[in-house]
Amino acid sequence: MAVILIGDVESSNAYVRQKELKAREIGATTKMFRFDENVTNEEIEKLIRQLDKNSKIHGIILQRPAPQNIQVERLEELISPKKEIDGFGNNSLYTVPVAAAVFEVLDEIFGNLSEEKSFVDWLKSKKIVVIGKGETAGRPIIDYFHKNEIEPLVVDSKTENKNEIIQRSDILISAVGKRGVIDFSSLKKGVILIGVGLSASDQGKTQGDYFDSEIEEIVSFYTPTPGGVGPVNVALLLENLVRAAENLSR
Repeated sequence: MAVILIGDVESSNAYVRQKELKAREIGATTKMFRFDENVTNEEIEKLIRQLDKNSKIHGIILQRPAPQNIQVERLEELISPKKEIDGFGNNSLYTVPVAAAVFEVLDEIFGNLSEEKSFVDWLKSKKIVVIGKGETAGRPIIDYFHKNEIEPLVVDSKTENKNEIIQRSDILISAVGKRGVIDFSSLKKGVILIGVGLSASDQGKTQGDYFDSEIEEIVSFYTPTPGGVGPVNVALLLENLVRAAENLSR
C-alpha cells in the first residue's frame, strides 16, 4: 500500500499512523511518501504514474485533505480503478471506507435492536441527519446513503434552523471536525450519535465533535473518539487493499 501525504495535518497524521500499524498486523507493507505543502501537482502526478505501473503496489492512497494547490480529484483519476482503494475516483472498484464504516456501525446497532425488518428498511424508517458535507467524510457518507436510496437531511454552516433539524433526528452523524460542535442540549433523548469528524487538541491529541461525558446519558448509542468509527474505517480500507491484491493477481 502506497500512501501519499502532503502537508502536516494532525488528524491525517493520526489516521495514517493507524493505517501503517494495522497494515503491518495483517502482513501488508506500507510505503509512505511525505511532501510539504510546496510540492507541485506535476511531482505528485509523476509519482502516481510510477506507483501505478509498479506491480508490487496493490493500493494507492492520496491522503485527504490535501492543500488547496493540489488538484486531488484530477490526480486520483490517474490511479488505476483496481488500485484506488480509497474509493474517491469516479471509476474506483471500492467503496469509500469511512462511508462503509458508518453503515457497518449502524448495522451493528440494528442487530442489537433486533427489529423484524431489513437493515436498509430500518434506516429508511429513521430521520437521518448528517452534519457537514466535506470531501473527506460528509460528502462520501451522504453519497453512500443516496446509493442505498436513502435521503438524509444535511446540515452545514448555511443551514437555517439547524438546531431544530438536529433535535428531530433519530440518527445523527457528525462529520465536521470541530470539537464541541454537537451541543448536548440540542439532542433528542435516545438519538443514535455517530462521530466521524476529527480535530487536534492543543496538546496534539485526536478528538471528536462532541464530549462523550456530555452525551452518553442522552443517546441510546454513540461512537467514542478515539476508538469508534476510526478503527472500522481502517479495517475496511485494508479490506479494500486485500481485494485489490486479489484483483491484481488474476
